[in-house]
Amino acid sequence: MPGPESSTEVSRVRAATGSAKKPPPAPRSAARPGENTWTDFADARARAYLDHAQSVRGEVRFQLVTRALTRILPRRPCRVVDIGGGFGRQAVLLARAGHSVVVLDNDQTLLQAATDQVAAEEPEVARRVSLVQGAGEQAPELVGTGFDLVCCHSVLLYLADPGPMLNALARLVRPGGLVSVLTVNRDSLAIRDGLQADWRGALTTLLESSERGGRYLPTRADTPLELGRRLTRLGVLPVEWYGVRVFSDHRLSEPPPEEFADLCELEWQAGLRDPYRQFARLFHLVARREPESGLRGEPLEPPLAP
Repeated sequence: MPGPESSTEVSRVRAATGSAKKPPPAPRSAARPGENTWTDFADARARAYLDHAQSVRGEVRFQLVTRALTRILPRRPCRVVDIGGGFGRQAVLLARAGHSVVVLDNDQTLLQAATDQVAAEEPEVARRVSLVQGAGEQAPELVGTGFDLVCCHSVLLYLADPGPMLNALARLVRPGGLVSVLTVNRDSLAIRDGLQADWRGALTTLLESSERGGRYLPTRADTPLELGRRLTRLGVLPVEWYGVRVFSDHRLSEPPPEEFADLCELEWQAGLRDPYRQFARLFHLVARREPESGLRGEPLEPPLAP
């Protein structure tokens, strides 16, 4: 696995972003189409996301996604856009691998954290990353099109209607290019509460197919099959999907640093295989845009070969 850079890297990320200065006022952005539960709870979301992204559990997610992308990306520098990637961690990992990354995010707090994180990198890495404030649905107008890779990680869960965002992703990617989507797995929603012995919470989630209660802000979830079908209708065909955080999502304590590499390898191997990947908290779907748009068939359903 490229990395995993050990959990000492988590400490480095925390140091780079923990003392973020208050950013200057930004121009007012256009409203996003449809209900967006990130903007409805922006301050709470940003604080919670920064805490999560700088944890070992968050770093496991970044390492697994980067490994999957490295596995399928061309072995040359690529043009990448990361929609909703305001924290900047994914952009930094891709930039370290030689790719040029544009981060587009509407959240000023996260963009400031990304600014601090990028500034902590070596100059040749930092200059490969650029930050733009704006709404993902408007990305083609804000950053252009023709990207080799379009990332949209932990974004769809905040959108009541992901359609406009998915349309933007399909427009951003070049023919033959890749779209990478990471989101919450609806088929495993009750597992976290159940493994943490929150029996009532798990039961409610299981019966309602959505997380309820004071510990969760409103979100939505998808399945690989349903998301794959939606992308297919846009001419973006699923190539493969991975489970992300099968064994570590429910843990309230962080593992010791010396166990981080083993944890990442375990999660990687489980995320490749059925039935394990079906129980992951998140799923990572990678799809490729066809030369022409239009329905091309059903998304990938059989298990991947390890």
